[in-house]
Amino acid sequence: MKQLTLKTDFSVSGKGLHSGVQVEATFKPAPENTGYIFKRLDLDEAPEIEALAENVVATNRGTVIASRANKEVRISTIEHAMAALYAAGIDNCYIEVNGPELPILDGSAIEYSTKIESAGVVEQNADKEYYVVKQRIKVVDENTGAALIVLPDEDFSIDTMVEYDSTVLNNQFASLTSMSNFKDEIAGSRTFVFVREIMPLVQNNLIKGGDLDNAIVIYDVEMPQDELDKIADLVGVERMKANKLGYINHKPLSYPNEPARHKLLDLLGDLALIGRPLKGRIIATRPGHTINTKLSNQIRKELRYQNVQAPLYDPNKPAVMDINKIRDLLPHRYPMQLVDKVIDLGENFIVGIKNVTSNEPFFQGHFPQEPVMPGVLQIEAMAQVGGLLVLNGVDEPERYSTYFMKIDNVKFRQKVVPGDTLIFHVSFMTPLRRGCAIMKGYAFVGEKIVSEVEFMAQVVKNK
Repeated sequence: MKQLTLKTDFSVSGKGLHSGVQVEATFKPAPENTGYIFKRLDLDEAPEIEALAENVVATNRGTVIASRANKEVRISTIEHAMAALYAAGIDNCYIEVNGPELPILDGSAIEYSTKIESAGVVEQNADKEYYVVKQRIKVVDENTGAALIVLPDEDFSIDTMVEYDSTVLNNQFASLTSMSNFKDEIAGSRTFVFVREIMPLVQNNLIKGGDLDNAIVIYDVEMPQDELDKIADLVGVERMKANKLGYINHKPLSYPNEPARHKLLDLLGDLALIGRPLKGRIIATRPGHTINTKLSNQIRKELRYQNVQAPLYDPNKPAVMDINKIRDLLPHRYPMQLVDKVIDLGENFIVGIKNVTSNEPFFQGHFPQEPVMPGVLQIEAMAQVGGLLVLNGVDEPERYSTYFMKIDNVKFRQKVVPGDTLIFHVSFMTPLRRGCAIMKGYAFVGEKIVSEVEFMAQVVKNK
C-alpha cells in the first residue's frame, strides 16, 4: 500500500462549537511522510501544529492540540475532520484554519467525508506505514470505568459500547468492520449533549456555537420549568414542557444508536493522532476523548522509542525465496552466506531471515566464552538481503553482483547471540539509478531493533 494525499483542495466553513466564531478550514495535498498538519492562518507567521497524540493539551468536550514550540498556539474540535481523513486512508494533509477550532458543521463528519470523496485522493511513491498490533493492549480509566482493549487482527475494526445513567440514553452498541463503510454507517452521526450538562458547559465558556442544528440534545432528568426555560433562552431554542423527556433536535435521529456511532467516530478521530493507520481490533467501553488520546499517546511513546516495527514473522508460512532461490541470485557460499530465506518482498522492500546457531564459524573466536555475532556481519547480512531486492528486479540476475560503495549511520543497539533469529527489513531510500541504490536496513530480534544502517550498493555485471 502506498501513502495517499488529496488530489485537490477543498474548504468547509461554519461556526466553531465552543468559540462560536465563524471559521473556514481548507484541506490541501501534502508531500509524502508529512502526516496531518494544521496551520493557524489567523496568527502571525501561520504557526503549524502537528496532529499527534503527544501534542494533545485538553480533552474536555473535544480534542485540543497545541504547537510544541508554543503551547498557546492551539486548534480544537479536530476529531471529526481527523476521523474522515483517517477513514479515507489519507496519510498526508495540510489543514489551514483562520480560527481557534474547526467548524462544527452539523455535528458530524459527513460534510468532510463527502468533500474528501469529491476532491479525490492520489497515490504517492512512499509506502504506507502501519502500526500492527501484535499483543493485547488495555487502557483503563478507573474514575469513569472507561476501557479500551486492542487485539491483534489482520484488518481494522471497532466495537463500541456506551452506558449512561439515563432513562432516555442507557446502553448502546455500534461497530465498524471496514473503513469502506465509514461514510454510510458512521460519518453522519452527530455529537450529543444532555440538558443537565449545558449550564456547566456554558459556565466553563464552552458550546457558544451549539444549537439544535449541530447537536442532539437529550432531556432525561425532569427539572423545574423556570430552570428549563432559562436554559432554552440561553442556547436560543424554543421553550419546552418540563415533563416531556426525550431527544430534542430539529432533524430526527439518523440511527437508533446514533450516540454510540458518534462515540465510535470520535474514537476513530483520536486514533488518527497515532500518525499511522492501525491494524487491529478495538473493543471500546464508554470511550471518550481522554481515554482515546491516552491510548494513542501510549502507542506514540512506543513509536518514538522505536519508530520502525519488526516485520511479522510466521515460520509456518512458505518462504518467498528459499535457500536454493537465494543461491541462484547471490554468489555467496559457506561461511559467508548470511541469509536463510526471504519471507516478504515488495517493489521497494524485502524481509529476510537469518537463524543464528552456535555452530557459526565466527563464534570460535568472537568470543569463545561469550559468543557474540560481529556487528560487521550483521551489516553484511543486511547488504545480502538488499542485494536480493536489487537482483530480483533485473534480467539474468546470475550475471550480476552487488557491492558496497558507502555505509552511513550504523547503530548497534544490543547483542546478537546463538539462538537468536534475525529479521532483516531492507528498503530503497532512492530509486535504482545507473546501477546504484541507496538503502536503509534494520535488523530485529523479536520486537527490538538490534542494528541499523544506511548504505549505497552498486550492481555490477560479472566478467
